Amino acid sequence: MTQAPTIFSLQAPKDISLNEIEAELNQIWQSYGITGEDGGLPAATRATTFTLVVYEPEETQYLLASLGFYNGPIDGILGPQTDIALRLAQQKYELPETGTATPETLAKLREEYSKRQGNGVVTENGNGSYNFSVTSPRIADEIALRNPCRIIALCPIAGEDEGVKAQVSAYCPIQKQSSSTLVCCEYITLSGTTSALERIGGMIPALLIGGLPKFLWWKATPDPNNTLFKRLAAVCNNVIVDSCNFNEPEHDLLSLQELVETNVPLADLNWRRISAWQELTAEAYDPPHRRAALKDIDRVMLDYEKGNSAQALLFLGWLASRLEWMPISCEKQTDDYDILRIRFVAQDQKQIEAEIAGVPVADVGEIPGDLIALRLSSTNPKADCSTLICTETGGCMRMETHGGAQTSGLFQQVSSLSEQKAEVLLSQQVQRWGRENLLEDSLGVIAQILKLAVKH
Repeated sequence: MTQAPTIFSLQAPKDISLNEIEAELNQIWQSYGITGEDGGLPAATRATTFTLVVYEPEETQYLLASLGFYNGPIDGILGPQTDIALRLAQQKYELPETGTATPETLAKLREEYSKRQGNGVVTENGNGSYNFSVTSPRIADEIALRNPCRIIALCPIAGEDEGVKAQVSAYCPIQKQSSSTLVCCEYITLSGTTSALERIGGMIPALLIGGLPKFLWWKATPDPNNTLFKRLAAVCNNVIVDSCNFNEPEHDLLSLQELVETNVPLADLNWRRISAWQELTAEAYDPPHRRAALKDIDRVMLDYEKGNSAQALLFLGWLASRLEWMPISCEKQTDDYDILRIRFVAQDQKQIEAEIAGVPVADVGEIPGDLIALRLSSTNPKADCSTLICTETGGCMRMETHGGAQTSGLFQQVSSLSEQKAEVLLSQQVQRWGRENLLEDSLGVIAQILKLAVKH
């Protein structure tokens, strides 16, 4: 087993004024550029790879949403919806009902969130390494280990508008058998109210390293009308989101399509999580006789863990866009299962019925809305197009009870990505940039579906 590299703190977080950021960082590299401090460490240099801007909302809304108290946008603005959610949480946990994020309330929310994640232990980072928030406690360390770069963290906070506070820091992964010079990750943290961050939005592009790729990881609810978002998206090569964290997946996926229509180059980490399903589906129809049977498919069933429909919609959008199916109707049913029934028409005018179902599960996975099972079939008993793909044998039980016209077909078991955490997928995502045509095609179909939706 390969031992994880050690993270060396070259410069602990240091408060500085906004106009001193570059000068302070340059001073760090001048101090370490020739030999390590006191000759005890190798020389250190800043990474010249890319700049990653992370919009990291204050943790209160995320914790409340994860625990089921809040279903509004994750935007760092602690308004009336958040006030109500805080009061509900305080009632449940028998805390003073203030409607504000008191230290006692946050401590309890963190404790319950940690239990929900399955470890039952709340830990505090005491080693000086840089943290963004409870939502991804080791994100910067993960990036520093895999892709040293410049990270600019934008942290909207609640409270009085007292301007923007700036910090700089630097950390270096120490690899065995590495060169004598450490290649280090540098951090710029800007925190303030949403209004304060918007006021300094014009200076943020100047902090991006010129001539290198630039990425924006927007960890809040995507908002095409957000002034700061629009300013940053205009100067970055890629805007990265993670739809598994969307509080209102259908509404927020429509927002992503709006961004695509304004030529924002989008990437969704959740899109990468369904790659194994896409690959197995494509492989199922790769043999010539099966490829010809694609046109016989007229029934699609797709199950996902109830709570977030983003993965299911992304997969269905991908499938429909590849087979050139046009959605013509959509009905929504909410009960024990969250169901969308969509009717498509193919190029030959044949109609296809699809159902995506949010299935209640006892053992909820780490990623909200993970796919469980897929069934492709035909009402034609002679067609050889039936395919069943499941995460595990139990995942196929509901599909098998529905049966189908074919008594036989291809069965495959999907192995999800070995590592689905956002920080790992992000490290892979920053190796590429530009437009993702298949994702954009899928979002286009999703938008058509959701605009047809009728609730029953």
